[in-house]
Amino acid sequence: MTRLAIAINRHRCIGCSTCALSCKMSNNVPDGMLWNRVLNEGVDTYDGAQGSFPHLSRRYLPLACQHCDNPACQRVCPTGATYTDEKGRVEIDYDKCIGCRMCMAACPYNARTFNWAEPKRDTGFNYGEASVPERPRGVMEKCTLCKERTDRGDEPMCVQNCPTDARIYGDLDDPDSDISRAIRENNAYVLLEDKGTRPKVHYFE
Repeated sequence: MTRLAIAINRHRCIGCSTCALSCKMSNNVPDGMLWNRVLNEGVDTYDGAQGSFPHLSRRYLPLACQHCDNPACQRVCPTGATYTDEKGRVEIDYDKCIGCRMCMAACPYNARTFNWAEPKRDTGFNYGEASVPERPRGVMEKCTLCKERTDRGDEPMCVQNCPTDARIYGDLDDPDSDISRAIRENNAYVLLEDKGTRPKVHYFE
């Protein structure tokens, strides 16, 4: 079996959002939407900080689809548009998606976005990977683990472009992979473990 995933070293994350912007550009994500976000923990603004001057701190949490082994989004999808492929990635069949947003409500990670209107881009045209399918109005979108790139053996764009090497990509079912070793050696954890979704994205300090 193969279960592709990402592990994130939070100690290395500097909150630069290169992962989010690389993802957006590579996957032709419309204006006003992000598949990959970097949250600033403990504050309710993007550029806030914890504490009082001069004793301030920031702690970042990169967040996207967790590509769960027991995805809540897939269980509630009435048309089978959300599915898990042979490499363990949770994907969306845009032709089957009816825009009911049941998956959006079920996802405990708030990882999905919805095309409320015809997608618009500042450039006025599509960009990024030519093989990435266009998404019309009325369908869900989310991180695909850069399916088109990883199908041909490349890393996801967020992993490739991270300036601090905070992200490790690989196969969780290969005990000798870099990601499996990082998870074992760093006491890695998953988000919202109590939800029972069994996320494949792991975090460590």
